[in-house]
Amino acid sequence: MSLSVVILAGLACLCGQYGRKIGGLFGTSTGAVSRVEQPVAHAAPGRDLEKFNGCGMDGDAHSLSVRALDRLKNRYTLPNREQFDPGITLAAILAPGNDMSRWTVREAAEIVGYVWDVKRGGVESTNCHARDDLDRDTHIELVLDPMSGSASLRMIVEVTPRWRFLMSDSGTDWSTRALRDRFLGRWVKVRGWMLFDAEHQRDAENTAPGRAGNWRATAWEIHPVTSIEVASRVR
Repeated sequence: MSLSVVILAGLACLCGQYGRKIGGLFGTSTGAVSRVEQPVAHAAPGRDLEKFNGCGMDGDAHSLSVRALDRLKNRYTLPNREQFDPGITLAAILAPGNDMSRWTVREAAEIVGYVWDVKRGGVESTNCHARDDLDRDTHIELVLDPMSGSASLRMIVEVTPRWRFLMSDSGTDWSTRALRDRFLGRWVKVRGWMLFDAEHQRDAENTAPGRAGNWRATAWEIHPVTSIEVASRVR
């Protein structure tokens, strides 16, 4: 089965599993997904990270919908300048209300937030169920108010193994421990690709309002993170 067939079939499954609105995440046509994944030479010059430590871009999930989602999570190209939407701020992302179609995965964002927590991600299909820390995502939880870090007020941004490798190759340590030591309890500026993690829309206050056990405000993430640095507090 060709990659394009997998992606298109996966999007069809996403629409069927999570509702028709999810098609809006990809812009006006399914072709948007293939466009955002075209390799960008200056992101990984001379490198082919389509398979990384034995794991392909679409992970090892059996579901076509999850494979399509995992392929977006594993992007290793930099967004173009035109893809950054200045209207995407942490405040806008955390604003209440059903936000499934608020943004699209073709967009990128630069946001500023306070780092509430930094922790190792789970054993997931996107990384072929790897157990080694370096082959798992790092979850960074951002809030707007350091004095109010309720779980339902947090946004998740994620560093992926491919971007950890790219940063290591340029002399920057993006291991979970290093990220925690550097950024926990500080204001940061984060850049990267927008992603609606449909697997977590039932855990998010905006798409499952009032549900006991919600541990995030929104299923929208910056995933993958392509840049993170210490910043001044939002005024």
